[in-house]
Parts: sequence; C-alpha cells; structure tokens
Amino acid sequence: MSAYLPVLPKLMVDEAVKAALLEDWGRAGDITSQATIPADKGATAIIASRKPGVLAGLELAESAFRQTDSDVQFESLSADGDRLEQGTIVARMSGPARAILSAERVALNYLSHLSGIASATAQFADLIAHTKADIVCTRKTTPGLRAFEKYAVRCGGGSNHRFGLDDAILIKDNHIAVAGGVRQAIEAAKAFAGHLVKIEVEVDTLDQLREALPLTPDVVMLDNMGPDLLREAVRIAGGQVLLEASGGIEADTVKNIAEAGVDLISSGWITHSAPILDLGLDIEIG
Repeated sequence: MSAYLPVLPKLMVDEAVKAALLEDWGRAGDITSQATIPADKGATAIIASRKPGVLAGLELAESAFRQTDSDVQFESLSADGDRLEQGTIVARMSGPARAILSAERVALNYLSHLSGIASATAQFADLIAHTKADIVCTRKTTPGLRAFEKYAVRCGGGSNHRFGLDDAILIKDNHIAVAGGVRQAIEAAKAFAGHLVKIEVEVDTLDQLREALPLTPDVVMLDNMGPDLLREAVRIAGGQVLLEASGGIEADTVKNIAEAGVDLISSGWITHSAPILDLGLDIEIG
C-alpha cells in the first residue's frame, strides 16, 4: 500500500452529493422535518459504527451536511481507512436540526456503502497478508459510483484495476475469439498501444498461457483456475509477467488462491456484493 492516503477531488464529491440530495428532497424538501421541527431549533448528533469495520466516505457525508446548510458544523472524529470497533463515533454534527435530519440519509447511504466495500476489501487483504498477492477491484461497480467505490477499495488496503475502457488494454475471451486467437489479439494490441498503455490478456487454459508468454504482455489474467492450476501457471510463467487470478474470488477461496503464488487477485465481489457497514446517526439529548 502507498504511504499516502487516497483522496477524492472535492468537486467530484460535491457534484455527486448535490445530485443525491436533490433526488432525496424532490420538489418540496424534507416535509417531515418542516412539519415537526421549528426552523430555529438546533441539535447535535453523532454518527457511530454499529458493527466493526473499515471507514470510507467521510468526505461525502460531510459534504451532505455542508451543502444542506452551511451553518451545520461537521467534526470528523475518525478518518477514512480507520478500523472501527462497534460503537466508534466517526463524526459529530451541530447546527440547525432540520438540516441535520434532511442530510442524514444521503450521508449515511454513501458512508455505509463505501465503508462496506472498504471492510470487505480489508477482510480479503487480511486473509492473504502472509502472501505476496494484492487484492484489486474490477469494473463491476455501481453506475455513477465507480470512482468512489474504487476509492473505498484503496481505503480497505486494496489496489485499483483499470478505471474504464480507456486507461489500459484488457484482452478478454471474446476479444480473442473475434481476433482469431491469443497471438493475433496481443500482436494487434501491441501495434495499437502507446508506450504508456499496459496490455493484459485473459487466458482460460495453460496452453493459452504458454502462447501468450513469448509475446510479453504486461499482465496475464488466469480466469477461473483453481489453486492447483494456478500453481502450475506460476511455475510455467517463471516470473516473466505479472499473474492475476480472477473469477470466483470470495472470502472462503481467496487464501488458497493467494497461496498459489499469483501476484494479483481481482475481485468483483468486493464492489458489487459487499454488504454495507451499519452506521447510524443519533441525536444527542441533554
């Protein structure tokens, strides 16, 4: 992991949060808070973790309260990437009560979802910490949330695969089928790519791996191979290229896959299926 903490551009955060707030408020705003709470009523509240996990998304939560009302004071008591115990207070807000309650759900939606991804990533990373393998994410992300979900992966101790179709060449089985074979696909990619564009090829068999190695792609993805096949692939490759295991990566499989000797393990599960981390907002009374 980098010595530097991951960051999110403020403009990206504020634009996404603004859209989420407008979606939630609709045409009339928070009519429940308007109906039950005087406009001049103040409140203080905390956000706390109800289960252990890893925090991610605090900037988005802060933006939700700030954009709702600039008079809301938001104090971060934890930082993204922190490991939380049950009951850990991650933030405290004070200011207009209506604003705090109107921003609550958007703030918690981002915070719970991204912290869930960070927590799942950390679980995987912990399981393979004794190996050389790194956990990386995929493009199996929620539309519109990719940058945030990939940020959460970094908060959890993982690394990012490509962000989109435009920042690396990843030759998958369907590309190979249309191109006419592994060799044809890699040679075409090398002729097309600029000097800063990396090339990865997905292989389903050891024969395809043997075909790919002399063509020196940057990475070979070993798709849906069990630990025994992965160990043989590692032996065949002999360190010539980075090897990435992919397919069926879950908590009960990741350790054996990492121990096969691969360099990278890519998981879509950590972004598309990780459960949320339960965080809640409570008004402080007294």
